[in-house]
Amino acid sequence: MPTSNLNPKHAPAAYRRALTLLAGCADGATEAILLAHGFAVDLLADLVRAGLATAHDERVFDGTRMLRVTRVKITTTGKRALDMLKRK
Repeated sequence: MPTSNLNPKHAPAAYRRALTLLAGCADGATEAILLAHGFAVDLLADLVRAGLATAHDERVFDGTRMLRVTRVKITTTGKRALDMLKRK
């Protein structure tokens, strides 16, 4: 796993947990959902910087207004890193 961009203040278990959650979501997960699961914004940013996940803004219409949400998805590199972490 590329660790040069991962913040040492976050336990490797937190990165693994986040990648596991993202791997189980075919369309990724919104930032709000990830925050509700207890992941810090800087941990998510670390995953994106390391190339283990991507983040894209989307517009969602809730019936009365347009909202902007950020969707986070695991990358192929993130899936490989998760596989390596599961083998340890």
